Amino acid sequence: MILDFIFGMFSNDLAIDLGTATTLVYVKGKGIVVNEPSLVALVKDTHEILAVGADAKKMLGRTPGNILAIRPMKDGVIADFEVTEKMLKYFINKVHNKRTPVRPIVVVGIPSGVTEVEKRAVRDSAEQAGAREVFLVEEPMAAAIGAGLPIESPTGNMIADIGGGTTEIAVISLKGIVCNTSVRVGGDELSDSIAAHLKTAYNVLIGERTAEEIKIEIGSAFPLKEELKINVRGRDLVTGLPRTLEVSSEEIREAMKDSVSQIIEAIKDTLERTPPELSADIVDKGIILAGGTSLLKGLAERLRYETGVPVNLAEDPVTCVVRGVGRLLEIDDGLLREVAVYEKEYF
Repeated sequence: MILDFIFGMFSNDLAIDLGTATTLVYVKGKGIVVNEPSLVALVKDTHEILAVGADAKKMLGRTPGNILAIRPMKDGVIADFEVTEKMLKYFINKVHNKRTPVRPIVVVGIPSGVTEVEKRAVRDSAEQAGAREVFLVEEPMAAAIGAGLPIESPTGNMIADIGGGTTEIAVISLKGIVCNTSVRVGGDELSDSIAAHLKTAYNVLIGERTAEEIKIEIGSAFPLKEELKINVRGRDLVTGLPRTLEVSSEEIREAMKDSVSQIIEAIKDTLERTPPELSADIVDKGIILAGGTSLLKGLAERLRYETGVPVNLAEDPVTCVVRGVGRLLEIDDGLLREVAVYEKEYF
């Protein structure tokens, strides 16, 4: 403990939300210092890193054949260990004080449904990237802490963290997860549904960035008071030429309905498995939504309609997880060690 205190004086300990779509980094004593896409641009043959994060996103869909812009994370877990390690090393070096020889403690938010092998991959990546000690915290627990829920009280707190690759739902009481559901459906799935619909209905091919823009601009989970329209540019698969078409929010809502339904069913399933005493608390306090995809228009209204339970959006839902793991760094490490999860083969 004394050594930890001494090391802490000379290193910038970090908390990381290693998301499928976005990576956020919180530095102890400074707050959130990195909020960038989980993207890496590299040379195809040599795997030389050309750009990471926001710089890599500018290249998405615009690179020549010898350069790849890839997401090393898929469905909330590591899909490419080597590239994830390089991405983590880039972000850690970006914020860590290189003048000090002491490596940082790193706390990483992970999906609650990951396997022991996937946990170890995250831990090993962080260690190879320069971490002195690594703590893994389940994302719904981190999101609940970031949203300011009283996780230490004997009352039920329900959080749904809807990110780019996964949806994490949990009921938390007395610093523990009572019941939870993790499904590998999130914002990326919604964007893919939009791209697939335009390809099938109009023979128009659009890129990942365009699909995401459509989702943000006019995507919805519930009928809007005033439906929206947007012009979409893509490539006509018949002629091979550029084409512009107009799509409506009703049409996009229909395209996304299966993916949205999976998210809602996961939340309803968690509610059904919640002990009666805690269910009463949730009816009073409501469900808290976090994660970037929780900002989808009409999602809270749709959930209220489907469950009959109050639904509230957390303050700044995009940063809930990283603020939660950051808070665990800032306070004494007793709670951090209580809520952290470890691989069985290590402990």
